[in-house]
Amino acid sequence: MNADGHCIIRLLDADTVNQIAAGEVVERPASVVKELVENSIDAGATRVIIDLTSDRRGIGRIRVVDNGSGMAREDARMAFVPHATSKIRHIADLSKSMTLGFRGEALASIAAVSEVSLATAERGTDRTGTEIIVKAGSMTRSEEIGTPPGTTVTVKDLFFNTPARKKFQKPVSSEIAFITRQVESFAIAHPEIAFRFVHNGSVRLSTEEEGDLFGVLVSLYGAGIATELIPVEACEGPVKIFGYITKPSFSRQNSSGILISINRRQVLARPVADAVRSGYGTLLPDKRYPLAFLELSIDPALIDVNVHPAKRFVRLSRERDICSLVTQAVVRVLRGANLVPEAPLDHTLHAGSKKSPLPYNQSGRPACEVHEPAHTEYILTDRRLRQTALVPGLMEAQENQPDIEFLGQYNGIYILARGAEGDLLLIDQHAAHERVLYDQLSATRGMSDESQELLVPVILTVTPAEYQFIRVAIPLLTGKGFVIEEFGRDSYAVRAVPAALGSTARYEAVRDVILEFSSNRRCTGPDAEEMLTRSMACHGAVKAGTVMTPDQCRRLLDQLSRTASPWTCPHGRPVMVSLSRDRLDQMFLRR
Repeated sequence: MNADGHCIIRLLDADTVNQIAAGEVVERPASVVKELVENSIDAGATRVIIDLTSDRRGIGRIRVVDNGSGMAREDARMAFVPHATSKIRHIADLSKSMTLGFRGEALASIAAVSEVSLATAERGTDRTGTEIIVKAGSMTRSEEIGTPPGTTVTVKDLFFNTPARKKFQKPVSSEIAFITRQVESFAIAHPEIAFRFVHNGSVRLSTEEEGDLFGVLVSLYGAGIATELIPVEACEGPVKIFGYITKPSFSRQNSSGILISINRRQVLARPVADAVRSGYGTLLPDKRYPLAFLELSIDPALIDVNVHPAKRFVRLSRERDICSLVTQAVVRVLRGANLVPEAPLDHTLHAGSKKSPLPYNQSGRPACEVHEPAHTEYILTDRRLRQTALVPGLMEAQENQPDIEFLGQYNGIYILARGAEGDLLLIDQHAAHERVLYDQLSATRGMSDESQELLVPVILTVTPAEYQFIRVAIPLLTGKGFVIEEFGRDSYAVRAVPAALGSTARYEAVRDVILEFSSNRRCTGPDAEEMLTRSMACHGAVKAGTVMTPDQCRRLLDQLSRTASPWTCPHGRPVMVSLSRDRLDQMFLRR
């Protein structure tokens, strides 16, 4: 606007245009590393070295060295011209390109806000190499030099001419963390390339040129991950999936460990990451996520990689179908895997330790023995056993059905059993029963559940807010088998409950199910029904401290082995852990 309020349109000068374009691609030092390494990969490199120097003021120098195809002198000069590229020639090529980026676009953007030195020599020729130096978009040197085949790019004084961008850079430690994660992503997406990341002379990350994703993951995450990885493979139409996911016991509090590559490009694909998590279902607690390293090969025509200047995001034209295939692949491999976590080794169990390796109760007898019931809170009545047996999902043997032989009960909380390989299994009886009830209730989802009239109605006295929430929730509660009526001003009478809870359902269980559900204020839709089903299974399951007969324990184990996911309760807590003979021998110093 001028002084008169008129809008004046002007062309920006070339320097301003270049700096704006650079700002879209080069956000931070990690962006520079990403663009340069992608160039190296596109050039066919089998070895890439990322070498950084820094001090308390920030990243001083970024150097990326590769043994790729290199460039001739004229190509090297053209690489710094905006919009020059070796990757495409026409607009139609964008939908078919399998490369990671456009070399000229990256170098021109980086050189607009720093000083860039490029040394390159063509592989397989006798020509001398070329050195080019560009600062703030202007070429200051171009000459022939002797240099090994491949390309070395050195970036210094990043953002020297854009002080606002430099001012808001993260601390050095944060930048190094971003760069480390970026290099990890490249190593996982390209296991056939050897990566080496050096910071101030110290090697922070190194992988071998093996082409083995499993080996790369062990190198990056340590030997402990080796037994936690489950291979995933699937193919349907134009989509192929390959990679690894971790067992439910190896999880994190966020989804940052779900790394997705699409056509060898690491991308942020939230729908695909959500599809991976969905495949775990109730094997994981809420807000827990697995580690996953998946490569999706997809017809380039189904992908738009140009929705973000730095190409971090992609758009999938058949996103629902692709995500469904990912979820199905995860479900399939988890069903075929042994997901029993092994109990961690307690290093305090050694000679001279004050800890006793055998649990004893106050009478001095070993606590690990079978007791007859001391009260009438049995795990399942005959009626509930018959109802459970009628559920088809609990009658069919699963492909990962655990082979469990009952040994005893410990403290009215855990069932001791022998696994198929002779391992000692410790089974949480509440979590096991919760899984059985959940599968029973889930098998009838969408249908009206059978009700069981209570011997004594449960009267709930609630607050005015709870009264209104329950009122809204009554249709779904009725559909799940509750018979609930208004009973005075601030009360409800529960006269019947789902058959899974039984005719002798405790007051606390009925109250907790209804109040826990209604307090979430999500009283309609599939999510609400799922939440109610989990709550019913939890509060209807046998409690810790309930002593069971051997026959009751065996019935529970038999029913558990026929559930879809016997490894965890519906909330993702482990149902069982194992102690192998080797682990026991270590605990008792026998080896």
